[in-house]
Amino acid sequence: MTVRTIGIIGGGQLARMMHAASIPLGVRIALLAEGPDVSAAQVVADVTVGDYTDAETVYAFAERCDVITFDHEHVPQPILRGLLERGKGVHPGPDALVHAQDKVVMRERLSALGVPCPVFAVVADHDELIAFGDRIGWPVIAKTSRGGYDGKGVWKLHGPEQSAEPFADLKPGVRILAEEFIDFTRELSVLVARRPSGEERVYPVTETVQTDGICTHTFTPAPDLSATQADEIERLALRIAAELDVTGILAVELMQRADGTVVVNELAMRPHNTGHWSIDGAHTSQFENHLRAVADLPLGPTDARQPRAAMVNVLGGARDDLLAASAEVLAAEPRARVQLYGKSVVPGRKVGHVTVVGDDAADVRARAQAAADHLMGRDDSEGQ
Repeated sequence: MTVRTIGIIGGGQLARMMHAASIPLGVRIALLAEGPDVSAAQVVADVTVGDYTDAETVYAFAERCDVITFDHEHVPQPILRGLLERGKGVHPGPDALVHAQDKVVMRERLSALGVPCPVFAVVADHDELIAFGDRIGWPVIAKTSRGGYDGKGVWKLHGPEQSAEPFADLKPGVRILAEEFIDFTRELSVLVARRPSGEERVYPVTETVQTDGICTHTFTPAPDLSATQADEIERLALRIAAELDVTGILAVELMQRADGTVVVNELAMRPHNTGHWSIDGAHTSQFENHLRAVADLPLGPTDARQPRAAMVNVLGGARDDLLAASAEVLAAEPRARVQLYGKSVVPGRKVGHVTVVGDDAADVRARAQAAADHLMGRDDSEGQ
């Protein structure tokens, strides 16, 4: 079947950048958005405003789409399965997507596959959490099984006295996952694009920097990573994508210990913040390859255009007029590629990103940081 219209559920910046990637492919985008002015709704022509948790709203939206994909992983499983029952293509499908929706399901499945993960347990109350911490040693990490993102729903607990925190205001159906604290030296990410036919491509391994639970920087390829280590990580990601039968982009986030070994931290089954560098730094962006995969088109090459790429997220700061700031950045740093998301400026909110590519790692980092600092209204001394 020739896919002519891809329906995207969710109207954030990921959908906005998917729309941009759809234009040269000649594929039409239909959007089910949370509101009329959200990021992607500002640029997509075919917009339905509605609740993605309402089955009839989703089913009516899907009627005019050939396949459905996502800006986020929060569409309820019964609705996803209802789409399949109605003969609609869903990519990634519910059996795959559940591993990104529920951290307990993800941990249990990956562990059964022999994928390196932290020691974990599902705990019913603070007494079980204390017993877990006493058994493996404090501190421990506690996470909600569903709904957490950008550091929300995650706690680092230093002792039993904090064990009640994760259970306060816990929503029905949400469990608490307790994990060992990994004393990692850095965080890494690797993206896989995969078609329903099984064709797959992997992007270079990226080093990511998290600040207060939010991704703020990525450096690609990850510096000081041997070819052997990179190959092992890429093969691990490809294996996970195949075992879970993912269609589209799979992001595998990892923690690397001082000895070079890695454990899987999180999975995402959609374009991902750690792959934004690919818009300007790879031969085929993650957004284009996600759409190609969803439409079952041949995948594009994922290798980098330049030896180094640095991406810095622009978080809401002291400057409200991002368009004026962007013009100044383009004049001062002509090599900087600025992506703005059309969002109002709220402190700490992701409102855009900057990418710089080139031959010299220190140079592209410095240029990307300077451009992002200017957009955020920071002095040079405040940059990382």
